Amino acid sequence: MEFIGRACHDYKRIRQPLTPHASRLTAFTMRCAIVHYHELALKGRNRDYFEQRLVRNIRLALSGLGITQIEHLRSRIRIILPPDADTGLVRDRLARVCGIANFFLGRSAPLNLTQPNLDDLNTAIIDDLRMKSFTTFRVTAKRADKRLPMTSMDVERVIGAAVCDGLGKAVSLKDPDVTIYIELLSKYVYWAVDKVQGPGGMPVGVSGTVACLISGGIDSPVAAYRMIKRGCRAFFVHFSGRPLVSRASEEKVRDLVQSLTAYQYESRLVVIPFGEIQREIVLNTPAPFRVVLYRRMMLRIAEELARQERCWGLVTGDSLGQVASQTPENLSVVGEATQLPMLRPLIGMDKLEITDEAKRIGTYETSIEPDEDCCKLFTPPYPSTKTRIEELRKVERALDIPHLVKQGLEKAEWSEFKFPG
Repeated sequence: MEFIGRACHDYKRIRQPLTPHASRLTAFTMRCAIVHYHELALKGRNRDYFEQRLVRNIRLALSGLGITQIEHLRSRIRIILPPDADTGLVRDRLARVCGIANFFLGRSAPLNLTQPNLDDLNTAIIDDLRMKSFTTFRVTAKRADKRLPMTSMDVERVIGAAVCDGLGKAVSLKDPDVTIYIELLSKYVYWAVDKVQGPGGMPVGVSGTVACLISGGIDSPVAAYRMIKRGCRAFFVHFSGRPLVSRASEEKVRDLVQSLTAYQYESRLVVIPFGEIQREIVLNTPAPFRVVLYRRMMLRIAEELARQERCWGLVTGDSLGQVASQTPENLSVVGEATQLPMLRPLIGMDKLEITDEAKRIGTYETSIEPDEDCCKLFTPPYPSTKTRIEELRKVERALDIPHLVKQGLEKAEWSEFKFPG
């Protein structure tokens, strides 16, 4: 109560009377989204390139919603929302744009920099808050233009005192029910009562293209997402057990790729029928080496596809020690089969961490659906966990590797995905 009393006192001291010709602020307000980013602001001379890419991706994410005005301001991006825009859909789509640290959906109005008058702003904020149920609140203001005579703290005091006086609510700086966000730029003031976290990271497209080996499981979609979040465009390769199993895993993977396309807007998927190649490996090599041989063959085929698509690396969902093929020795032996860099973004994560991220990005429910994974075909009861490269090379002499790679490539099936669409 002591703070509220001080705030009200400061409010009466700081507030300025309305001029006779002052127009009500609410008459000039417009709905908007204000986007913030963190990592991009650390860039040097090429910062403009990253910011322009982020604006481009926002346009792609919001396409079809009638939004045409997307402007770059001081370390912010302003999106003007038409009166009929679906704010729920805008929120969902912006929350998937990599490079966005956070954003808020609110309103903006013109600001007189030399003679700021906050009375109308108080009225507009109080009108918005009347529709919310809350007991405590706080005000967080940012003054981007230091020419504004009032400091951020001055603005917080004025707005806080007005809300106390107008709605009878209490201030809580530590754990408020509602936070009022205010940003003051050179010509406009923005406010909102809801801030949404974005994925962070880098805008898709600034880090080249990588080939992601994707199964129907939990791990590989998360690995692909983590590379997308670092600005890579993901090109997907799936190995199916067909013709020895059904297309169940392929349908799952298509659903997973469609989900991930919401983060990168366009995707390409190649499905490789791998069952006959597996049969060839089983007939000509010792059982303990099968899983490692499968994976080496997958990498060789994926590498050829990756070079066609101008990918600079191969991505897998390997997590150190999770299964027999992911021991340090086997990871080294498998990676030796390709000349492209091997990227394993999940290598230090455990299954719980991976599962939590899968739930957050929306792939978990699809991943846990039952299927027939090619990796489960002809799995030996006691697979080798410490495979030596010299020994494996001797085993591979029994295989016509160039022929098997060619066989996989000739039977490749291509699909394209778009978001929205």
